[in-house]
Amino acid sequence: MDPDFDEFLHVPARLSIVALLAPAEWVEFAFLRDSLETSDSALSKHLSALAGAGYVEVRKDREAGTRRTRVRLTSAGREAFQRHAAALERLVAAARSTV
Repeated sequence: MDPDFDEFLHVPARLSIVALLAPAEWVEFAFLRDSLETSDSALSKHLSALAGAGYVEVRKDREAGTRRTRVRLTSAGREAFQRHAAALERLVAAARSTV
């Protein structure tokens, strides 16, 4: 197995979350939920796991009386995603070369 392959990050929901976060500075919780077509509780569970691993930062603010939750990749999360994506690309390249 490629040493850059991250089994924790490879869970489909987590991988989808970090892929959505990668091109952005901060992303709204609602955008993630709607893009992934998941529930608040399922998304919260995955974000907690990613935050616990140091891959994301979750910020909760109040603006004009409205609660707002935003999420971003940490530098460690961004590096982990880039390494994992490179491992996946190598895996796909190897599969293509044997076909």
